Parts: sequence; C-alpha cells; structure tokens
Amino acid sequence: MEKKFDRLLVTGGAGYCGSRLVPQLLNRGYKVTVYDIMYFGSDFLPKHPNLKIVQGDIRDTEKLAATTAGHDAFVSLACISNDASFELDEQLSTSVNLDAFEPMVIAAKRAGVRRFVYASSSSVYGVSDKPNVTEDHPLVPLTLYNKYKGMCEPLLTKHTDDKFVGVTFRPATVCGYAPRQRLDLSVNILTNHAVNRNKITVFGGSQLRPNLHVQDYCDAVELFLTAPDEKIANQIFNVGYQNLSIMDIAKMVQKIVLEEYPERKTLDIVTTPTDDIRSYHINSDKIFKALGYKPKHTIEYAVRELCQAFRRGDLPNSFDNDAYFNVMRLKRLAAA
Repeated sequence: MEKKFDRLLVTGGAGYCGSRLVPQLLNRGYKVTVYDIMYFGSDFLPKHPNLKIVQGDIRDTEKLAATTAGHDAFVSLACISNDASFELDEQLSTSVNLDAFEPMVIAAKRAGVRRFVYASSSSVYGVSDKPNVTEDHPLVPLTLYNKYKGMCEPLLTKHTDDKFVGVTFRPATVCGYAPRQRLDLSVNILTNHAVNRNKITVFGGSQLRPNLHVQDYCDAVELFLTAPDEKIANQIFNVGYQNLSIMDIAKMVQKIVLEEYPERKTLDIVTTPTDDIRSYHINSDKIFKALGYKPKHTIEYAVRELCQAFRRGDLPNSFDNDAYFNVMRLKRLAAA
C-alpha cells in the first residue's frame, strides 16, 4: 500500500487497538503522534524516533488543535470504551464520546488535516434478526455508548469536503493479543477463563457476535489511510469477520485451549443468564468490493495467540490487574 500521508495523529493511540496499530504505522514509515489521556500509561508503546506521545484529553480542544497542527491525517480511536465503562459516569462518557467529537473534527479540519478516519462500532445496530446486516441497516442502539457512536458519524460528514475527506468504519468486537491487552472482550474473556480457571462461563449463549482480530482492525485502518479519496469519501464500512454465537465461540475456545494445553483432560462450559441481548450478523461485503479488504485472522488464531501470551507470562494476574479491564481501571481512577 502506497502512503498518501506523512504525519498522522492517533487519538486513543495508547489503547488496546492503538497499541498494535501505532507500531505498524511506524514500521510503514509514518511519523505518528499519539494523543491519549493515558488511563493505562504508554510504557508498552515503542521507543521510536518518529513517535511523539502527548498526554491529553480530547475534550481540551485548544490543546488538541495545537497538537494536530502539521499533521495531514487523523485517526480517531479515543472514547470511553464499552457499555460498562460508559455507564460508570454517564456525564463524563457523554462529554468524551459525543460532546468532544464535533469540536475535534473542526479542529482537525482547521489544522489542515486532509483525511479523517473515525472508528465507530458495529454495536450501533443493536439487535437484528436479518441474516446479513449491511451499512444501510437502521441503527437501533441499545445503550448510550452505541447511540453516541452512531450520532457521531453524521457529525463527521457534516464537515467533510474535497480537501477534508472523512471515512467511518464499524468494527466488530475485537479480539486477540495487543501490547495494551484487554481481557474484557468476548473471545479474550472466554480464553482467559479457559486458560487460568479451567472453566468457561458463557453469559447467555445464543447471541450472535461478529468478531475481528485486532491485526485485521489495524490493517483496515491502514487501508483507509492509503485508499483513493473517491473510494472512501463519506463512506461507512462494516469491518468484521466471523459471525458466531457466544456458545459457538466458547466451544471453539474449549477446543483450542485443550489443544494448546494437552495435559488438561477436560474443560467445562457453564452457562448463566444475561441481560446483554445484543445480537446481530454483520455483512462486510462492501469493504471487499470497494477496497479489496478481507480479514485474514480467525478467532482460532486469536485464541492460540492469547494462549501463547499466557504461557510466556506476558499477561500476569489476568483477573486482578486492572490494566486489562477498562471498567476496573476507571473505577480505581474515580476512587483515587
């Protein structure tokens, strides 16, 4: 992929996806600025001459605007991520996930940014019994987190033009290993329980969840940075891979963990009720037809990758360390 830009600003670049994206962008030759509030620190980001790390809040529009000056592309990943974290403090979450978004877009445009990539979420669809949910499906968000993700999308297109090109993507639930690991996402949760408690607890089980490996997420972002303007301008793309039920994912995790740890003879799956009824089957044909993008990393790959990280000792205290759990870390910060 040929570079179209030189200097990138990534908000939320010290998060789960950002921690795998930023090294990839540096390896491609980009000059990268990470702008992040640093709830989880930044020690896991590489020491690199082309990396600048700025601790900042996206609600501080003046500081963000000053930091954005001189950059020609902007990747917006920063948010209070996942429903449980959002609901801890709805006022804070609204100010970050919704109120700060349009001023951020305006600041980027004024700074001379030529491309703006916005990470929305496939959870904007809520519940759907359609066999394939495409980008034109009505948004039926079940939570404010989902709702605000959807509400920000038109706030970007409101300000785009020929010199300020915007693109939105709706990633599926992300899984797999990253330097700033999250263990509060479905595949990662199940794998952690399987490896470290020898039991998989399934909440519900019948809900369909689309999944996307974190590497495929990063590859999609890179593609949005290199694609021609006319192919992505004001477009929305679903980005997902395998659409499976939670129970099917659990059975897959069970199989892989028993293969990775052959000394274990059994691994039980226990089901428990849940009030999380989100269920949808996203279709990602549009991004393949428009840009030739196709994910390469399966859920099985993500589970094996996590098993290897656990075996190496890269993820110690995987139930008690709040570095792996957004809601746990935010609770601690709020209590401090």
